[in-house]
Amino acid sequence: MKPLIKICGIKDLNILNQLIELEAIDFIGFIFFEKSPRNVSNDFLNKVNGVNLQNKRAVCVYVDATKEFIQQTSSNFEDPILQFHGNENNEFCKSFKKDFWKVIRVKDSSSINIAFDYPDASAILFENYTKGLYGGTGSVFDWNLLKDINKNDKKIIISGGINIENVDNAISINPWCIDINSGVEISPGVKDLDLIKQVLQKF
Repeated sequence: MKPLIKICGIKDLNILNQLIELEAIDFIGFIFFEKSPRNVSNDFLNKVNGVNLQNKRAVCVYVDATKEFIQQTSSNFEDPILQFHGNENNEFCKSFKKDFWKVIRVKDSSSINIAFDYPDASAILFENYTKGLYGGTGSVFDWNLLKDINKNDKKIIISGGINIENVDNAISINPWCIDINSGVEISPGVKDLDLIKQVLQKF
């Protein structure tokens, strides 16, 4: 089975509308973290409220955000998935009563075991550890570390620097989903539709 596909870091309405029309995409990610070049502006959020994502599901991305901020921003989407990048524990993540993905930043093989701290996560997303950076690093970790994971126990998402050059390797790991972000940008936070289409052709 081919992996599901998430395109993350969307903050442009024109790109969003074009992604909605692409059949191959399953999830569209919106980042709510001020330090990210892909942070969603209030103006964009007002425009996206009520947009029909059709058969795609929104993923709202947070890093140690307050409960109020998460509730307020995620309410702009119908049945969103919450993706937690920070030090949020399992109890906090599940308190919203929504599907959630927990991000594990992989330093080495011991990092993989952190996934067991989140029994209620509907999926675990693994990305490269870069000090002080949360997502969109453009760096790849050793995906072979994931080969020993029992994928029946948890849905696995891989992320970090996935682009046209290495997406075949990502697919070969046989994850449940592949998260694509900086690898389809012409500059930080600026998605390129042609790059997205080229990557999608690999699936």
